[in-house]
Amino acid sequence: MPWKLSADKPIYLQLMDHIKADVVAGNYKPGDKIPSVRELAAAAGVNPNTMQKALSELEREGLLFSERTSGRFVSDDPARIEQTKVTQAKELTHDYLGRMKQLGFERDAVTEFILQNNEE
Repeated sequence: MPWKLSADKPIYLQLMDHIKADVVAGNYKPGDKIPSVRELAAAAGVNPNTMQKALSELEREGLLFSERTSGRFVSDDPARIEQTKVTQAKELTHDYLGRMKQLGFERDAVTEFILQNNEE
């Protein structure tokens, strides 16, 4: 997934969301070593300190863990990864419903709209 960063949310939170999405999508599997801070920062086009903050927060949340001198790895706890997936889905749903409400859609109309426009 490309690194699309915007000015409407702190960069480190966007980096966290991107990495979480990669984990729940299976781009990084449980137990996989993730690229270094510098590699990820270069790929995202951000300062390594910003990437370090994002990765440290993901460690604090339990999605990543560090092994001294070996790097960072994705949690091998499937429940933790599933919890992250559900949390991400809830946030996306909340954002989507809020935007649809701004367009004048009520909740039932959103459901109908989705069912009628679910083409990929």
